[in-house]
Amino acid sequence: MKVAENLMVDIPTLCNGDYITKARSILRDDVFRELYVLDEKNRLAGYLDISDVLRVVDTKSNVTIEGFVREAARVAPDTPLTGVGRAIMNARTNSAAVVDEDGVFLGGVLFSELFPILISRRDICGRVKDAMSPEPVTCAPEDPIHRIYNLIIASGFIAFPVVQKREPIGIVSRRDLLRAGSIRMSVKNQADTTVDRVMTTPVITVTPDDPVATAAHLMVDHDVSILPVIDERKRIVGVIDRHDVSSCLAP
Repeated sequence: MKVAENLMVDIPTLCNGDYITKARSILRDDVFRELYVLDEKNRLAGYLDISDVLRVVDTKSNVTIEGFVREAARVAPDTPLTGVGRAIMNARTNSAAVVDEDGVFLGGVLFSELFPILISRRDICGRVKDAMSPEPVTCAPEDPIHRIYNLIIASGFIAFPVVQKREPIGIVSRRDLLRAGSIRMSVKNQADTTVDRVMTTPVITVTPDDPVATAAHLMVDHDVSILPVIDERKRIVGVIDRHDVSSCLAP
């Protein structure tokens, strides 16, 4: 039986004295959505994620990460993968830190790597309409990017569907904003840079009556974490993400 240490990967780490600009640089250039923060004895102190670094728009800021550190999902090296998934679900994070009995950080398990294994091992129950978040917050392609930036900071959501005439045409995510370096200046100056400049297309969708299993496999096949849900007229009625799918896994 595979356990946490079998999926463990090296994840860049920080200490409380590091600047938020360092965290931004790592998250922009790597695949990670979260970074772990260690104390002087390499023990896990917490984590911060993309939403945290987006809060500081000044590219030369001397703000440290200390005020942004939050409690992390943590597991032991021998934790079964179902237990790792449960820890991630409870913390609503995208990874879990692997620590030894003294709290020393050993590595991390990414939800994106764990998710395909979990859905292949257990039955996925229900229909999309039973698991989705209805009436999602959306944006339009012509919306100024600073509005979406502020929405992501305030809501904690990882992405927003981009909708034109109620039909989803793209997704704008935290990573899209982070990687578009000029966007920070647009936000800072309240400029009119629009969503269509940074959104990801094409968009993969499901319907409310599709099995949740269908949504799960689309997420794996297309390496996406969230899907808009559309009705028979292609109008958006909800969104479903990896955490929603994981809540539908049979015991």
